[in-house]
Amino acid sequence: MNLFFQEMPASELAPKAVQETPPPGKDPLIAQGLQKEQYIGIIGLAIALVAAVGFFSRRVEYAIGLAVILSASLIALFLLL
Repeated sequence: MNLFFQEMPASELAPKAVQETPPPGKDPLIAQGLQKEQYIGIIGLAIALVAAVGFFSRRVEYAIGLAVILSASLIALFLLL
């Protein structure tokens, strides 16, 4: 018996599709209303990272702060152009 040409039962060949359709205008794959919490969490993690690094070395903390400020200003500049 050659496994490459083995017959499969009809039930396994049938497509497994979801029959239910989402309501119009609302995509179930896009998260709704989670963006604020994500931004708050990211900002909190960034503050904690700078504080933890600043605990060990003040110069590195200043370097990270300067890099963040320069990055934000360059991003704002490029978005306005």
